Amino acid sequence: MRLIEITFPESVDTKPLLKSCLRAEPVDYRLDPADERGRRLLRLVFRSGDGQEAIDAVQSLLADETDWRLVVLPIEASLPAEEKPEEEPAEDEAQKKHRKTIALREELYEDISKGAVLNRDFLLLTALSAVVAALGLNANNVAAVIGAMVIAPLLGPILAFAFGSALGDLDLMLKSARTAMTGLVVGLLVAMALGAAISANLGSDELVSRTFVGVDAVALALAAGAAAALSISTGVSSALVGVMVAVALLPPSAAVGIFLGDGEWGLALRAALLLAINVVSVLLAALFIFRVKGVRPRTWLERRSAKRSVFINYGVWAVCILVLTVIAWRIAPVEVLP
Repeated sequence: MRLIEITFPESVDTKPLLKSCLRAEPVDYRLDPADERGRRLLRLVFRSGDGQEAIDAVQSLLADETDWRLVVLPIEASLPAEEKPEEEPAEDEAQKKHRKTIALREELYEDISKGAVLNRDFLLLTALSAVVAALGLNANNVAAVIGAMVIAPLLGPILAFAFGSALGDLDLMLKSARTAMTGLVVGLLVAMALGAAISANLGSDELVSRTFVGVDAVALALAAGAAAALSISTGVSSALVGVMVAVALLPPSAAVGIFLGDGEWGLALRAALLLAINVVSVLLAALFIFRVKGVRPRTWLERRSAKRSVFINYGVWAVCILVLTVIAWRIAPVEVLP
């Protein structure tokens, strides 16, 4: 359950506000009289998955006001326990569509936008994960590679870009793209430095396997992107899913750096091809899940812009996957001897 609190000036007409909020069927509500500052407080209690309609209505009705605030709070417990009817009433299509997303759009934005922030912690974790991944790949140490994927902060900017695409939020897309590209370059440079210092171990199965592009790699990347978007849109912790995304992205990027540092241009190209296909697959799957879960902007004009953004991204990523797959299919397998 969640508690939504709205404070607003007493000059606001409460009848349309209450009517709109009650249409969302809260479990309970309370409207307090104005305090000494001339502000009123409306409390609404909703079941998990509900409340988006009320939030959208409040933002529309109070758009011209300046002295108002809406706060969403999680409820750990509520008494008395709500009685569930023996038979759930049939829902129409509009209600089903409304209940697709469990987490609120605003909650999702608050959580996901944090992952698009480029700061020292992100760069340090990226560099450290690249070091551990590169050394683990070169030494054929599976445990080290897994440890690198645990600390890799790759999930944040990837999900933020897909979420920004679903909302048509160009600022979030650019911000997350900058963070992702910076992290990729930092990790690549670190891996290149290690590759130049220590020769690439072509007898390492963990390293050489990142030069082969197969259906299993694409399936893994698609599943990782879908799982990441699904976990965060339903309010479930995405920590473990972040490791799954790192599986698809971190080892290939570290392999690219190692091969480039050692002058193995052919192997570096194949690893880069795998990395590109995985990145596109993760983004495409995440964008699809956000669309299915009903992640859309609030207003009609914004939804129209977001729809255009989604279809453009669908087209771009689909073409990218097709082109990269054809390139991978046309490139002859590279024979690697230990």
